Amino acid sequence: MSATWRFSALADRHRALGSKLEDWSGMGTAWTYDKDQEEEYLAIRTKAGLMDVSGLKKVHITGAHAAHVIDLATTRDVEKIYPGKSAYACMLNEAGKFTDDCIIYRISTNSWMIVHGSGTAHEELQKAAMGRDVSIRFDDNLHDLSLQGPLAVDFLARHVPGIRDLPYFHHMQTRLFGYGVMISRTGYTGERGYEIFCRAQDAVALWDKILEEGADLGIIPCRFTTLDMLRVESYLLFYPYDNSQKYPFSDEGPGDTLWELGLEFTVSPGKIGFRGAEEHYRLKGQERFKIFGLLLEGTEPSDEGAPVFQGDRQVGVATCGMYSPLVKKSMAIARLEVACAVPGTELEVRNASGAIKAVAHTLPFDDPDKKKRTAKG
Repeated sequence: MSATWRFSALADRHRALGSKLEDWSGMGTAWTYDKDQEEEYLAIRTKAGLMDVSGLKKVHITGAHAAHVIDLATTRDVEKIYPGKSAYACMLNEAGKFTDDCIIYRISTNSWMIVHGSGTAHEELQKAAMGRDVSIRFDDNLHDLSLQGPLAVDFLARHVPGIRDLPYFHHMQTRLFGYGVMISRTGYTGERGYEIFCRAQDAVALWDKILEEGADLGIIPCRFTTLDMLRVESYLLFYPYDNSQKYPFSDEGPGDTLWELGLEFTVSPGKIGFRGAEEHYRLKGQERFKIFGLLLEGTEPSDEGAPVFQGDRQVGVATCGMYSPLVKKSMAIARLEVACAVPGTELEVRNASGAIKAVAHTLPFDDPDKKKRTAKG
């Protein structure tokens, strides 16, 4: 295990399942278990699975200027986010390039929470807060249990009144098995799912109880990296693994635009004044590449970072691949030259084991209308 400075209260549960607790965002995280990962993928797609995603960083922002700070640092119009609602947003640097993504939660009038991964969101918020009436506090006690899959709502409905009425990207303060929690209808799988925010001292009891009470529905523990199989199908990017921080350009430093990443939808219509806004708008139409999908022949997934060729010329890189045992297809997220990011373009993925024919495909592969994650009732 790499040196870590953050610790999940569930570390012993992960070790018992075979994890060596690899470092992610400073926390020992369950990248591996001693069981078949395909079983976990199938559980989340057809039943439900429980993951510890406490490595996500939680930052509380409170005070009279809290909304203003978030408005400066992110791409969303925060005035449209009311208590109990959340929104997916991005953060840019002064050059208009992506630095992190996050979910903005409005807890009450002047109380907010930002949840982000391994990027620089905390630092960006601190920059925006200078000289303003606001408090910014990193919370490493708050743990995050992600219960994802079509049966997640059926399980929670047994224990949480009103959970079926909770809309997508909304959250509620409630109790689960007697413990105070915040349940958010969010996730990173493309399925209908929920994140259960709890105190560290309650996390083990909640983890055990969910798995015990949910066994009849097929709910099982799932490792963090099962998300890689799910996110490929659902077009969910993972910083920095899909970014130029990992796959730098030969003639310039790292940094991707939202237009290149397909994340321009995170900018609220007409919003100006956020960090990097002017450059963001100026860079429209100047894409150097596009995030796009690949469908590969056969059952072999693409290697991470496998070069993508058109004829004898490299035109991109496959950042993450998977083979779906449900739809019987091999697919990948790729960074492609703009001219190649067209459905049906014939390409070739060059794995270490050999070349595989592929065609460019729009993203997401699964549930393009997001009907599963937004379902009602």
